[in-house]
Amino acid sequence: MYNLVSFVTRGSVRRKVTRGLLRPNTPTERAKNLGVAQAAVSRTIQAMEKVGLVECLTPEENRDRYYRVTEIGKKLPRLLRG
Repeated sequence: MYNLVSFVTRGSVRRKVTRGLLRPNTPTERAKNLGVAQAAVSRTIQAMEKVGLVECLTPEENRDRYYRVTEIGKKLPRLLRG
């Protein structure tokens, strides 16, 4: 689990995205809420999906896919706070 904590804490966008996807969002919505480039959020979500922290709720869609953190990902904010 702490390897995932380390993965998230190495990137400021990863920390923000993890907290923000407790409620399903699209990368575009998340980027607007965070004030971060949409491409950066999309890349972050893809990386987090590969390690099992985020899941796509609408994989059949080509655009405006909704993502949320997985059960494992939901535990990270508590660990990040200490």
